[in-house]
Amino acid sequence: MQFFSQIKRRMFMLAGLSLVAGAVSASPAAPQAGVEYQVLKRPQPVEGGKKIEVIEFFGYFCPHCYALEPLLAEWVKKQGDNISFKRIHVNFHELIPQQKLYFSMEAMGKADEYHMKAFQAFHVNRNRLQTDADVMEFVSKSGLDKQKFADVYNSFSINSKLSRATQLANAYQIDGVPSIAIDGRYVTSPVMAAATMTRVTEESQNRAAIEVLDYIVAKVQQGRNAPAATAPATPAASANAPVKKK
Repeated sequence: MQFFSQIKRRMFMLAGLSLVAGAVSASPAAPQAGVEYQVLKRPQPVEGGKKIEVIEFFGYFCPHCYALEPLLAEWVKKQGDNISFKRIHVNFHELIPQQKLYFSMEAMGKADEYHMKAFQAFHVNRNRLQTDADVMEFVSKSGLDKQKFADVYNSFSINSKLSRATQLANAYQIDGVPSIAIDGRYVTSPVMAAATMTRVTEESQNRAAIEVLDYIVAKVQQGRNAPAATAPATPAASANAPVKKK
């Protein structure tokens, strides 16, 4: 599977480089398209309005998503009204209960409060959240209203979000997590962000990703604030002038 092959590559790289003594190399100062981030050939429609839409594609099963979450949450808070942030739980390995867990918490307005608890349930408390029963066990222990959660969890709207999540992941060509899409045009990840770094740890990858996010958001803002180019004036055409074929 693509995710596990990516995990193996990351673990091999991190394990090998952790043996190299010395300070971690600096993060990329000037990220390049095709290296630290990708530019989509087909830009996707965005819903952020005047804000820059940022989408994190993640999974509760993913240890790298878990490691990135504190830094990413801090970055989102720092960006404030500059961005419109949302998360999409991907459908890797048919772990639909994990998807439904996140989208249900989101629908209840509880995602920010319980998101990290769900990660901890999987990675610390060994609740793999593979079945509906596993999810309901987490709900009971976490303090969420079990009946309200069950009503949302089994609703048609959550099934619609599952379909939409698959559509978005395909549209953004997501084949590994965590991945982050910006303004419907750019996609980056910790692995991409650290592509030119010579000494890598999980933390340095994640901090590089935050720097690349800052760069892309600033790039988008600069493009939006740039004055529109004014076309040069042309002489009025004569009434008898021939109409050129376009």
